[in-house]
Amino acid sequence: METKQYQNAVAILLITTDPGAERKVMKLLENVDEVAESLLLFGEYDIFVKIVCSDFGLLSAVVINKIRNISGVETTKTLTVAPML
Repeated sequence: METKQYQNAVAILLITTDPGAERKVMKLLENVDEVAESLLLFGEYDIFVKIVCSDFGLLSAVVINKIRNISGVETTKTLTVAPML
């Protein structure tokens, strides 16, 4: 099994949006430089986002100041990636 090493702070963000706001939020996420990938979901969460930052301080700022402030974002759950040692 190959292990993946990360030199940056990486996180998966699960977003719940206001009803009907999924497409608008997805479009606005395109303006966040640290968003590496975003996918529309069915189920408990509406959007999956992969965030890549230079450090965890920046990652925290991106989630709190950029993503949570997007109109239509209701809740977020942040899962930080643990490097394989």
